[in-house]
Amino acid sequence: MANQKKERPYCFGKLDSVFPLGEDGLRHSPESCVVCFCKTECLRTAVSGEEGIQVKKEQVKRAYSSGTISFIERWSRKKLLENKKKKQR
Repeated sequence: MANQKKERPYCFGKLDSVFPLGEDGLRHSPESCVVCFCKTECLRTAVSGEEGIQVKKEQVKRAYSSGTISFIERWSRKKLLENKKKKQR
């Protein structure tokens, strides 16, 4: 059987295209991504890069706002994310 590798779409791994911020303040995948053949790999790529750190910061902010984490835990997580961001540069 021949190796038939499909080309990735133009939006591959672009956070604002494949995992945009919705009106409700949460991120959602658009319908066009749900049927894409490389959706899982694409989303992983999008959230594992430098832009993915922003997604994690949003999660920390929501957790702190809801009272799920304390001020110290919030500070600690944000510090870790900033260090990770600096290492990626």
